[in-house]
This record gives sequence, structure tokens and C-alpha cells, in this order.
Amino acid sequence: MEPFIVSARKYRPQTFKDVVGQSSITNTLTNAIEHDHLAQALLFTGPRGVGKTTCARILAKQINSDGTEREDEDFAFNIFELDAASNNSVDDIRNLIDQVRIPPQVGKYKVYIIDEVHMLSQSAFNAFLKTLEEPPKHAIFILATTEKHKIIPTILSRCQIFDFKRITVKDAAEYLKYIAENQGIEAEADALHIIAQKADGAMRDALSIFDRVVSFSGKKLTRKTVTENLNVLDYDTYFEATDLILKHDIPGLLLLLNKTLALGFDGHHFIIGLASHFRDLMVCQHTSTIELLEVGDNAKKKYTEQAKNTTSSLLLKALDIANDCDLKYKTSKNQRLLVELTLMKLASIDFDGEKKS
Repeated sequence: MEPFIVSARKYRPQTFKDVVGQSSITNTLTNAIEHDHLAQALLFTGPRGVGKTTCARILAKQINSDGTEREDEDFAFNIFELDAASNNSVDDIRNLIDQVRIPPQVGKYKVYIIDEVHMLSQSAFNAFLKTLEEPPKHAIFILATTEKHKIIPTILSRCQIFDFKRITVKDAAEYLKYIAENQGIEAEADALHIIAQKADGAMRDALSIFDRVVSFSGKKLTRKTVTENLNVLDYDTYFEATDLILKHDIPGLLLLLNKTLALGFDGHHFIIGLASHFRDLMVCQHTSTIELLEVGDNAKKKYTEQAKNTTSSLLLKALDIANDCDLKYKTSKNQRLLVELTLMKLASIDFDGEKKS
């Protein structure tokens, strides 16, 4: 039996073309390499799991490639990775500075990737300043961090800064589709969109969730198995809740809430999801904002149909009521009653957006 390799490692991009959702950065880096215009100190900043370390490794490979090496050459002798979370003292930086002076044995450059650089101590930062400002010709520093605001301005001013953005749901879902096809897994578009939404902008998280769901459901990924495994409320619940609100059916709403709570979800989870659902219906009211709806095509049709039965004023009032419940939930002494009262208020809104008297 072959050992299992997690998708985040198995599908780690090997070239800039493979990097998902960071085209502006990868294009800039590719052009800088081609025109020999690369700074010696770079700062990669952005949320976790969006490709900072991956891009640093690809960059290190590309600047050392001259076309004569093997295809799988990784230039391990030229790439030095330091995790500043666990090596954050002055001594660690001094050891690094001593190493920097020695030219590379193979290739043109030695590349130093310092991960989580914001974790360095103040004195370590100060020890690093001079080397960062005037590194030897053969050295390139790539600093990576999730918290740019914690880095001292004297370091920032010495670096070329690249801001990595969160991966969009659309990009993440498309990449997951490619991986599913690669592994012979039949996956519903809605299922992949739910995984991409749950990952919240981090491609690595999306791949970890994908692995977990595949372990649970095998070669067929459906929306139902994904929502069960990730313990997220299926949007069918919210479509049903909105239909009951539009019919002013208070008993039906209370029974739906009870059923949802019995499945192990809390009232806060339910009301936040309902508010998001109203927001999604709101963006479906105008053709120009439909693209803000980050769901699969099947779900998009359902949202568009239900949006036709609502009005902007009704949704605005509903959002206001749901948001008010969200704000009061933590401090409430009787949280279930608060959610039930909110549902009663929602079911009492008339179609002109005013509450029934």
C-alpha cells in the first residue's frame, strides 16, 4: 500500500503558471527574472495558505535555472528555509548572516526564505538590518508573513513588498475540480463550492477539507455528503425558512428551527446563515450584482427564482432584524427564545417591508 500524500503537498505548484489566483504577483516576478530586475530583499505578505512559501520556492528554482539542469532539480543546496516562529533569537540571525557570506557551490544564487518573519525578536530584527540592506551579490532574501503590521518600518523600507490576496471561491472551486478529475472523483459543482467557501480564501485549507471529504465519501462527492461531513447547514434549510417567512408561517418556522437545533447546530449558526441567505437574495435582485453570488450554477438558479418573490425593502428589513439578533445573541440569557422571537418578527414583515400591525 502506497503512503498517502495530502493534496496540499501532492499538488503544490512547481511553476508560476500553476499558482492559483495570484496572477499579478507571478507575472511581476516572471518579468523581473526575465529582465534581470529582481530586488535582493522581497517581502511576501498575505493570509495563510495562499501561496507565499510556494512562490518563494518557485522563484528560488527559477533564478538558479539555466536550462542545463534536470527537470526535477530542486536546487536544495541553494535554498535555505528558516522558520522565524521557532528560530527568532539574535543568535539564529547571526548564524544566518555568517552563512550568507559564503557563495553558492552550484547555481548563481543562495535564496534565504524566512517564514513568519514577524515572529523575530526586536534585537534579531536589528541584527538583520544591515545584511538586508546590503546583501552579497549571490544572496536573495524572501521574507514571508501573515502579519505585515508587526514588521518594523526599517525592515519594510528595505524590501520590495508583494501583497498576496485571498483566493476567490470561483478560483478555488475550479482548482478543486481539476484535482477531482485528476483523481477520478465525480464531484458536484455545488459540493466543490461549499468546500471553497468553507476554506475562506486559503487554497491549502480547501485542499485539506477536500481530502477529508473524499476520505468520508469515496469517489463521489455530492452536496449532501459535503454538508454532512463539514457540519454546515445546507442552503435548502434557508430556502425553506425564507419560503415560510414569505408565507408568514410562524409555526412552520419554529418547527424548522427545532429540527435544525436537534441536528446539533446552535441558534447563532442558524441566524447568521439566514442573514447571509438574505444578502445572497439581495445581490440576485440586480443583474449587475449577481456575480457577487459565490455558489454553483444549480444553486444560482434557485437563488434567482426565490429573489423574484421578494422585494429589496423586505430583504433590507429582514437583514436588519437578523443582524440585530446576531449582535444580541452572546449576551442573551435565553438564546433560543431570542432566535424564536427573531423568526416571529421576520414572519411578521409585510411585503412592502413594513411589519404587520
